[in-house]
Amino acid sequence: MKLNSLKKSLIAGLTVATMSGATVTANAADRDYILATASTGGTYYPVGVAIATLSKVKLQPKFGMSLSAISSAGSGENVKLLRENQAQFAILQGLYGAWAWNGEGPLKQAGKQTELRSVSMLWQNVEHFVLRKNLAKTGTVADLKDLEGSNNKFSIGKKNSGTEGSGRQLLSGLNIDPDKFSLAFMGYGPSADAMQNGNIEGMNTPAGVPVSAVTRLYASMGNKVKVLDFTDEQMKEANGSYDLWTRYVIPANTYPGQEKAINTIAQPNFLATRADTSEEDIYQLTKSLYENLPYLSAIHKATSVMSIDKAIAGLPVPLHPGAARYYKEQGIEIPDSLIAN
Repeated sequence: MKLNSLKKSLIAGLTVATMSGATVTANAADRDYILATASTGGTYYPVGVAIATLSKVKLQPKFGMSLSAISSAGSGENVKLLRENQAQFAILQGLYGAWAWNGEGPLKQAGKQTELRSVSMLWQNVEHFVLRKNLAKTGTVADLKDLEGSNNKFSIGKKNSGTEGSGRQLLSGLNIDPDKFSLAFMGYGPSADAMQNGNIEGMNTPAGVPVSAVTRLYASMGNKVKVLDFTDEQMKEANGSYDLWTRYVIPANTYPGQEKAINTIAQPNFLATRADTSEEDIYQLTKSLYENLPYLSAIHKATSVMSIDKAIAGLPVPLHPGAARYYKEQGIEIPDSLIAN
């Protein structure tokens, strides 16, 4: 199938493949697995739908397996869906993968999620802490400290979402307490709408660049908003003991009217699955992903950074044996930390 034909199939999938909030388990007969993503205004959802559509086009006819993408509250809900086998695949932040595997952070009560496995690194989750420009006195995340005790509303993300969890983790490292903010709990699209309408003063929208909600916000508000920078010291403080976030520079003109580069930070996103998922199905999916990277990047620029050389870089949990088999065939050396027991 030519690129244009499959691209049309993928785009069509974006409009019809949502099963928002559905609670569905895989049928063993047709092996239609569930892939949990996040809210529709971010990057997880369109990329998840692209992966699902790719599986239906490339894998279902020949191997009888496919994925169906559902929207969700993001990484926080996704680890729960995986644990309960309500989803067999999910896109996760690296932080949530580490929390789930080690039984730490907000997932401590659930215990170690030992059935969790990784398939592939995907792209970086780029931090976008956005404020109205009149509140961005230094232009860095230090400006969020001024929201403590103020009436200026800030959307930290949907409740129990990966957005909320990672935002709280970063702010904690910076000695900023979001519980002292006037908080709103909204997804990316509604947060952008609320800023445009004057109902909130800032939002937390980490995702792959470009973030559609941030693009829309810049297009409507121009130089009245600011994505906050991180200094090197702030990046170190925000990381704490995890060492997940690295420097990420968003080039000028990535967003409408954005005249200067944004010096922010990013953590890895990865495709996760369960240990009991078929080894052959994981092998074929991994193979299909890396043989069809142009199709994914045609849907969202975030996936253009994917390459076989980076496939296992920074993974926080062991590889599924099906994925490991494919990578070994490609000559990639698997470290002991990523070999499942």
